[in-house]
Amino acid sequence: MVKTHESTRREWLRLFAAAGASGILVGGPGGAAEAASPVSAVDHLLLGIGDLDRGIAWVEKTTGVKAAIGGTHPGMGTRNALISLGGRRYLEILAPDPAQSAFNSRIDVRALARPRLVTWAAATSDIDAVAKRAHAAGLEVFGPQAGSRARPDGKVLKWRTLGVKGDLAAGGIDPIPFFIQWDADSLHPSQDSPKGCELVAFGIQHPTPAAVRNMLVKLGIEANVKTGERVALSATLRTPNGEVTLA
Repeated sequence: MVKTHESTRREWLRLFAAAGASGILVGGPGGAAEAASPVSAVDHLLLGIGDLDRGIAWVEKTTGVKAAIGGTHPGMGTRNALISLGGRRYLEILAPDPAQSAFNSRIDVRALARPRLVTWAAATSDIDAVAKRAHAAGLEVFGPQAGSRARPDGKVLKWRTLGVKGDLAAGGIDPIPFFIQWDADSLHPSQDSPKGCELVAFGIQHPTPAAVRNMLVKLGIEANVKTGERVALSATLRTPNGEVTLA
């Protein structure tokens, strides 16, 4: 029997679910695995800015919620501030760390005068399974690799991330998420970050939307990618200031 693209996709998603990547896939009718929507897949959104204090002030003015300092990323040259987006989701304001002499982050936010969504992270409970199934789908990945940062109170958060190589990023914006699995002993940042906002919609725009959709499907995410002249991400939040959209 010749498999159609749809039957191959469903088979791959079933294998993905069997591997335990529950952070990405949800159960569908009859227990079958279905692709997650972008909102349900989100662990966190990255809002880049060249100066952290300016980013915090902008987010507070826009949403009515003041972000709390998260900490620094040693060796990467960045630091962040966070707000919760409801559930296990949060917004990370990412900026250069002036206390670090070298900048090694693959996400270069140093030249951003205004806050901009630059990429996003998808949650998974089994990152090794994500890597294995991504390889099986013909994708090239880097990682999993360990990461950590110290909170202002001295506690260290630890995680593992997996990146997907591709040529769909442009203008400093990557529509394809990286995957993150938090260590069991690390408190998820959404739990103790300032609350009041909720992520209600997450959109992707790209000059070649079919290419983005196809890669996301291979990663277990079903997205309605819109056609646009440039790559862009948008997030609609319910906030104390009403419904706002970050882009």
